[in-house]
Order: sequence, then C-alpha cells, then structure tokens
Amino acid sequence: MNHKGTVRLQTGRLILRRLTAEDDEAMFRNWASDPEVTKYLTWPPHKNIDVTRTLLGRWISEYDSDDYYQWGIELKELGEVIGGISVVNMNESTEMIHVGYCLGAAWWHKGIMTEAFRAVIHFLFTEVGCNRIESQYDVNNPNSGAVMKKCGLSFEGIMRSAGRNNQGICDLGQYAILKSDYLTLTQA
Repeated sequence: MNHKGTVRLQTGRLILRRLTAEDDEAMFRNWASDPEVTKYLTWPPHKNIDVTRTLLGRWISEYDSDDYYQWGIELKELGEVIGGISVVNMNESTEMIHVGYCLGAAWWHKGIMTEAFRAVIHFLFTEVGCNRIESQYDVNNPNSGAVMKKCGLSFEGIMRSAGRNNQGICDLGQYAILKSDYLTLTQA
C-alpha cells in the first residue's frame, strides 16, 4: 500500500480533517461524552473534557505517521467536528484496512456517516491502494450496518460472541468491499 496519512478530504457537506487540540470542546460536547453514542463502542463516554484532551493529544501525536488515519468529521455549515472516522486495524500482507466510526446523535439518520465513509473508501482504494476495506458492528446496532451497506460493502456474516463493547460480549456483523468490487460499482 502507498500510505499517505490523514489527508484532508471534502464532500458536499463535510470536511474530513486531522483533529486539533482546539477540537476538544466540540468533540466532548458533540459525541465523546454521550452514552447513547458510545453505547456500542469499545470506549466509555468521557466523564470530563480532560479525558477528551488526553485522547486528542495521543491522536495528534500519531499524525506524523504515514500509515495513521484518524479523521474528524466537520459539518461545513456548523464549522466544528461532529464525529470521527478512522482506520482501526490494517494488515499489510493482505492489503486490508478496517474502518470504524462514530457520530454525534444529533446528526444520526441524515446520511452524514454514509457520506464520510464513501469519501474514505474512495481515498483508501484510489490513493492508498488497499485491496479490502472491512467494518464490523454490534448486531444490536443495525443502523451502523446500514451505513456499510449503503457504502457498497457486502454482508459477510455474523461472528457470534466475537466482540466486546460497552454492552459486554456481543455478536459482530461483518461487511467488506474489495477494490475490484468498488471499481465495478464506480464504473457502472
């Protein structure tokens, strides 16, 4: 793969960009402190803004690495971050990238995450050159799986008791798309 790092991406409504220390209040307020947003995630809601600041500091320190991908999702009309999307795992030998995401509840069901994920998929296939993009979701959170489907990923199955999140051990639904599938879809 030809890693590029977290580069700025734009869509009609969104700017996907590196997070900065100045994003602390928006991140804390818009999603990181909300138990509804973190319900199916692997990290608990942030109890205070210092937790958010510590996490942001860790993420920001990784931006120098070309194989680090952590975007803040900024809604252009609002001018602040409302969620995040990132590469949470990768396998260089199979050219696989695993993507995870979360979005503030006020922006659910508006197509925002689908728009962000599509931009990331395009970038990872056309610029980074990966062969497979996959994502997983707790089966009790079908809206997350619906985003994957809308982005052209194919359902590959359910892995029973394969994950752990804030609800405990959970079944994971798996979706993926191959570069050949993506090229076929975009040329149609």
